[in-house]
Amino acid sequence: MTVLQALNHYYVRMAERGDAEPPGYSRKSIEVCVWLNPDGSIAKVDDLNDYSGKKPQPRRLSVPQEVIRTSGISSNFLWDKTAYTLGVGRDKDKKAIRFFEKEHAEFVRLHRERLVGSDDAGLCALLAFLNTWKPEDFEGDARFLPDMLDRNVVFGLTGGKLEYLHERPAAQRLIEEPGEVWKTGICLVTGEERPIERLHPAIQGVDGAQSSGARLVSYNADAFTSYSADSGANAPTSVQAAFRYGTALNRLLDRGSSNRLKIGDTTIAFWADAQGFGEEAAAAAEMAMAMGMEPPDDPSEATKLRDALVDIRAGRPPSAFPGLQSGTRFYILGLAPNAARLAVRFWLVDTFGNFFARLAKHFEALNIEPAPWNRPPSIRYLLVRTTALQEKPENVPPLLAGETARAVLAGHPYPRTLLTAVIMRLRAGDSLSGWHAAVIKACINQSVSEKEKLPVALNPESRDQAYQLGRLFAVLVGAQKEALGKVNASIADRYYGAASATPARVFGPLLRNARNHISDAQKRNKGWWIERRLEEIFSHLDPALPKTLTLEAQGRFAVGYYHERAPRSQSEAAQQEEGDNK
Repeated sequence: MTVLQALNHYYVRMAERGDAEPPGYSRKSIEVCVWLNPDGSIAKVDDLNDYSGKKPQPRRLSVPQEVIRTSGISSNFLWDKTAYTLGVGRDKDKKAIRFFEKEHAEFVRLHRERLVGSDDAGLCALLAFLNTWKPEDFEGDARFLPDMLDRNVVFGLTGGKLEYLHERPAAQRLIEEPGEVWKTGICLVTGEERPIERLHPAIQGVDGAQSSGARLVSYNADAFTSYSADSGANAPTSVQAAFRYGTALNRLLDRGSSNRLKIGDTTIAFWADAQGFGEEAAAAAEMAMAMGMEPPDDPSEATKLRDALVDIRAGRPPSAFPGLQSGTRFYILGLAPNAARLAVRFWLVDTFGNFFARLAKHFEALNIEPAPWNRPPSIRYLLVRTTALQEKPENVPPLLAGETARAVLAGHPYPRTLLTAVIMRLRAGDSLSGWHAAVIKACINQSVSEKEKLPVALNPESRDQAYQLGRLFAVLVGAQKEALGKVNASIADRYYGAASATPARVFGPLLRNARNHISDAQKRNKGWWIERRLEEIFSHLDPALPKTLTLEAQGRFAVGYYHERAPRSQSEAAQQEEGDNK
């Protein structure tokens, strides 16, 4: 099933549960409502923003579908920005007030034309307001604030039940009236002969794309057309199907949607198909997937997720999610900004059970001891901790987020670029943590077949030279600490990159200097364990150290270093302390 077909079906599911806008409507961010008296005078002006969070959040309302402004001046019906509704806005410098005579004149013309002959009290009040309003009145009316400029405005009627004009039955009848038919043809989504949409709907909610919305399907140059077809005729989609898929995707990508998440530059929308197992199974699948993609902090919810992952891997119905059916059809769409269009990073279709089993396999691959986390990490946070400069989400390498998410959800090997990015961050100065070691271990173990796989916990008997070199480097770092305590620049800070890439050149001087550290530590009655640990490691190393290590071997070095440097269990720590006291 194609992306548009799946979204078209999802709209039907939304409509059945009362969550879909009717034809002719779309959800937009609205920040101001001008309430009118029946005579057209202004009763009050409301700021519709929600100020409970860190940033003001506009109210999302179902309003008449937005016009597509490719060029020129076109007005929306019953709502628009202040430049159209009130004739005022800010200048290019966003400082001074500017009057928009042409835009406001178009708003007035449209409504006089469409509302002529209406006897509805609310629509008549709007006409009366437009006949008397002058843009200069904005500055003289204290009810209008400067922050309202360039915001989206709707109108309402007072004198009874407060109601937005676009929600009144008389307005709805006008909105649902069919518009002019551009062309007819066979719809590629439904297979029916219908009026064809010339310009596809704008999609909002993809981070990094144009705030006014970007399009999945668009043609704005002759190079994109074929067989003399223009605009939407290149990929004929009916007006009804275009409205449905646009409405469904915009709802999925709403900022507060539980079916939306962001990983790097990729915004992901996911949803289930209610056909086959019903709405309850579909809702349970979406809830479980949201939890699996972004594991919760709450301990009880984290336990619920772990139990579900175990059940799915074992082929049992997840008892933690009543009504969940593993065979429920599931869709995952990854989108990224691309100028005025949206790029599809990936489109995955499978059963929920298969997707969740792959998530379980991913979490299992990351398993390392000691574990650096209390709950399974999300893909998003994993990339931030291991590949982003200064651990800032915006610094995750481009394309890597989409490639990694696709690999996890499709069950493919992790991208080679993920291992490269983590190793590069370590060579650039990141302190090696369990997060780095877990990703490196997962990448390497998934890509090797016959060669020795990296262990979950410390394996002193490993024959892997790079792994043992990582352990050796960790012991040398420990020897310095035992001898000198905390220093400004440790061996790890100064030599980790070189030791992990060119061990033969670095370890000679480090080992010679280690003799001084061991002697100094023993004078302080500390570090008696170091020589025993060095003997153990050297018994597994070849006499000639490798001159260089490959990228994979550098990863094995990192995991060996982490295992050796990681905090020991209480019993081992006690044994080490006892050895130091001998």
